[in-house]
Amino acid sequence: MTEDTIQESGEVLSPEVLKRALKAFKKRLKLTALDEDSRLGKGAFSGGPQGVCAIQPPNQYPPEVWAELCRQGKLRNIGHGLYELPRQTN
Repeated sequence: MTEDTIQESGEVLSPEVLKRALKAFKKRLKLTALDEDSRLGKGAFSGGPQGVCAIQPPNQYPPEVWAELCRQGKLRNIGHGLYELPRQTN
């Protein structure tokens, strides 16, 4: 198989587009987590680590991009339009 990914519609998703989309996803995930951590009223001793684990992907890219990233194992669809990074196993 070539480096380009061919969708059922015949449209080609280039590796550059997939790379930019994944980078945008990671940036949004990081900013969402920072925003959640900086909320007022969140106590240091309230319930332990919670954090943000899934978000809606940036809408600048079509759903086919996110589906392809899931197929490649770089993202995981957890339903209801939310995606997360796959868990790292050590």
